[in-house]
Amino acid sequence: MIRLATLSVFVVSLFVLTGDTATRPLQESLRGTGNLGVVIERASGSVLIIDTTKRAALARVEGLGDLSHASVVFSPSQQYAYVFGRDGGLSKINMLTSTLARRIIQGGNSIGGAISDDGTLVAVSNYEPGGVRVFDAATLELVADIPANWKNGRSKTVGLVDAPGRRFVFTLWDAGETWIADFSSGATTPSLTKIGGVGNQPYDALITADGRFYLTGLFGEDGMTVFDLWQTPVVARRILDAYGRGQKRLPVYKMPHLEGWALAGDRFVLPAIGRHEVLWVDARSFKELRRTKVHGQPVFAVARPDGRHVWVNFAHPRNDTVQVIDAPTGTVVHELKPGRAVLHMEFLPRGNEVWVSVRDSNVVQVYDARRFTKVAEIPAKSPSGIFLTARAYRTGL
Repeated sequence: MIRLATLSVFVVSLFVLTGDTATRPLQESLRGTGNLGVVIERASGSVLIIDTTKRAALARVEGLGDLSHASVVFSPSQQYAYVFGRDGGLSKINMLTSTLARRIIQGGNSIGGAISDDGTLVAVSNYEPGGVRVFDAATLELVADIPANWKNGRSKTVGLVDAPGRRFVFTLWDAGETWIADFSSGATTPSLTKIGGVGNQPYDALITADGRFYLTGLFGEDGMTVFDLWQTPVVARRILDAYGRGQKRLPVYKMPHLEGWALAGDRFVLPAIGRHEVLWVDARSFKELRRTKVHGQPVFAVARPDGRHVWVNFAHPRNDTVQVIDAPTGTVVHELKPGRAVLHMEFLPRGNEVWVSVRDSNVVQVYDARRFTKVAEIPAKSPSGIFLTARAYRTGL
């Protein structure tokens, strides 16, 4: 008993010594990554690092170049954000120290990027020069240069996504082809699969969360194209041939983004190009089920993580509005007016809040996603894209 009591006193004393003096500064300096994110400040070439728990901006990182069409992916650790700028810049940001770890200019006009499923490769899609360049995620040293050569020169590349097995999938705007770059062997020269028959002017693409289906939208004609990446060989399959864009050429004020696609239950919800509609498409048969008339030309259609509601924003000149569509009925159940130039929406991983960028008001607004009430507002310089670190664990985002 005496020995036990003595030991207890020692343990308590050790706890007080380490807990109250040694570890307190360390605890105060530590920060988790799961509740962090990045807001693109497109006009100033900077990003805000945000804390979604505090609903606050933690720091601003500057010197990132032209961010007018910027997107972001995250390392598996969530410590690093890779920012793809329109000027061909590829920037690596340390989310924990709020610093720019490295920045390179890898092309002349880039349009997005992706990170491999193992987190070792970062790929950038380029308009100029046409093609995809792949970099070591740790050092940003060039690993592979994949020129998008076709019969008339080099094609712009769009719709770049990651696919399971260290693969990247992207589409050639000019050539109407989709390519799969496979780095699974570990070699720096990928195995390339080229699939034709995509259609006229594919403008964007998405991949489903399971990595199976890759869908491309077509600007130059009606319809979309889908690829089943589980099939051998992979072939192009045309869908939605009669949804109306080519039958009646409508003005397009801003290209819709398929990367903002929604999967609500067993249905895709897709922005109809040039039309004041969103399309509901069966996720198994890829047949159109219905349409919902909306406020304007939709840009993003984003599903709440549980799939119950889909939030839609719109192109200029009707870009001051967000509409919420009920998935079971396909009807608009709520409308918000956050302000002019609503550019992007991002849900928290559990779907309790949605963050909305309002460029012309220089704010990011935070809404309760079920009550539709604004719960916070964060100053930002011409904010556009909002990207949360939870994306690190989702294929294609």
